[in-house]
Amino acid sequence: MAKKKLFEDIKSNPARFYRMPADVLRDRRFADEEKLEILRAWRGMGDIQEIDGLITDLERRFSANGHAAE
Repeated sequence: MAKKKLFEDIKSNPARFYRMPADVLRDRRFADEEKLEILRAWRGMGDIQEIDGLITDLERRFSANGHAAE
């Protein structure tokens, strides 16, 4: 499966590909920006508090690396 197709499939249903939201952060196939998109897509499907914490962690990485967070 091509990476772009896989990414779109994961965004449409992240729980199908990951057991828990924290697993997204360990997936080396995707850049931080892509991981952030996956977590945002998952936000409406899972533990919002946990996902918001993971999103905050990724956004801090952007700040530390000089990248602009979305």
